[in-house]
Amino acid sequence: MKKQLKKVLSLTGILSLTLFLAACSNEPITKNSTGFWDHDIIYNCSRFIIWLSNHFGGYGMGIIIFTIIIRIVILPVMYWQTKSTTAMQELQPELKKLQQKYSSRDRETMQKLQMETSKLYHDAGVHPMASMLPLLIQLPVMWALYQAIWRTNILRHGSFMWLQLGKTDPYFVLPILAAVFTFISSWLAMAGMPEKNSMTTVMTWGMPIMIFFMALGFPAAITLYWVVTNAFQVVQTLLIQNPFKLKREREERKRAKRRRQNRLEHARRNAFKSKRK
Repeated sequence: MKKQLKKVLSLTGILSLTLFLAACSNEPITKNSTGFWDHDIIYNCSRFIIWLSNHFGGYGMGIIIFTIIIRIVILPVMYWQTKSTTAMQELQPELKKLQQKYSSRDRETMQKLQMETSKLYHDAGVHPMASMLPLLIQLPVMWALYQAIWRTNILRHGSFMWLQLGKTDPYFVLPILAAVFTFISSWLAMAGMPEKNSMTTVMTWGMPIMIFFMALGFPAAITLYWVVTNAFQVVQTLLIQNPFKLKREREERKRAKRRRQNRLEHARRNAFKSKRK
């Protein structure tokens, strides 16, 4: 359920970002710009992308390298979030047991369920909202990137392959790639879950479609950032939260548990036979 909450909140955040960006200033950003946001964030972000572009072969490459640097910087946070999400997934059977135990909807029972759930999270060392932290970090980055591109003429009118960075992709290649990488990332995340339901399936297929249509309205620079960050997420998932490895480890734990139960049952039968003699 937390996974679906994260995706819904992510979409809400992106839609809010789109509306917010539409209301942002379009005044060109220069070295004379003042204020913390315009000068310290937007201007320096713009200069950094231009510097990367000059050293790595164009404005598109500058944005790609910029994106990779951002992902590397927040990698420790993503690693912590990934481990927390994995732990949350492993707790799902225990959470279901608590929900069945406290199935009544009266206030006292709901309070007991909340207390037991909080204790379960605490004992496991996880926080249910940990998955939101990377989103809260990335939204300002997207906002800053948009402003840096849109308010810096040389970047706004810059080109990369068939793209003009300040305009949408005329051939829809980047929106398609954004949707594809979103699907792969979502599918890998779902494949590692111990339990699946119809909601996870709908989100796995529905998210890429929504991402595609939203990306149609973004400047190519933002969509390029989106493609690279989602591709990075796919690689990161395979390295840190490999669903195939998780499934093997989960199956091994189940087999080990069955072996322990079988040994205990065998020991009880032997003890019972000894008492009868």
